Amino acid sequence: MKYVRMHLYSLYERVWHWVQALAILLLIWTGLCIHDPDRFLVFSFQTAVTLHNVLGFIVLGNAIFGAFYYLTTGTIRQYLPRPHGYLVLAVRQVMYYTGGIFRNEPHPLEKSSEHRLNPLQQATYLIILNVLLPIQIITGILMWSGQKWPEAVLSVGGVQVLAMIHGLCAWLFAAFIITHVYLTTAGHTPLTNLKAMIYGYEDVPVEHTETAGPSIKTSEGQSDVAS
Repeated sequence: MKYVRMHLYSLYERVWHWVQALAILLLIWTGLCIHDPDRFLVFSFQTAVTLHNVLGFIVLGNAIFGAFYYLTTGTIRQYLPRPHGYLVLAVRQVMYYTGGIFRNEPHPLEKSSEHRLNPLQQATYLIILNVLLPIQIITGILMWSGQKWPEAVLSVGGVQVLAMIHGLCAWLFAAFIITHVYLTTAGHTPLTNLKAMIYGYEDVPVEHTETAGPSIKTSEGQSDVAS
């Protein structure tokens, strides 16, 4: 199988991804410490609360910078599904994940620098970035500032309701992370997608690429970095 080494992720996208991933993982852990200190706490309860709050603002700031980057560079188009033929493509992707991947069939997505995400990824990221993450941030801020804005907290049912919603979203984030990590092994090698998010380059099968471009070299099995 021939591959072309294609540059898919900019330095900012890679840094943004790893900062967000680390912060969310630590948020889940510190959230567990707060929720069940007898089982998970390894330092003082107040330290866990403070760290959780700081991490929350890091995620918020990173999300704002990310939105600015994706909008101003036009990269936001990567996350917007194309209505024409979307359902057919989504079904093909489901069939691949539930069967084709285990039969070593080629990936249905023709991956390129302009089209990196399959239809299921696009729908998932739209929900996470536009629904799940805002709900998590809003409920977190309301619980953090409950003493300053008690009316706002009471208007949504009180701290208990906020904590329930916040916890549910945290479990959904945890489920997404587990699924996401598993699917990163679905490249032509188990580490292909992970390396792409570290170095920015990914080896893509030739038959899934219309044009490799004059600056991309190809070779059997493994390709050279584009010059």
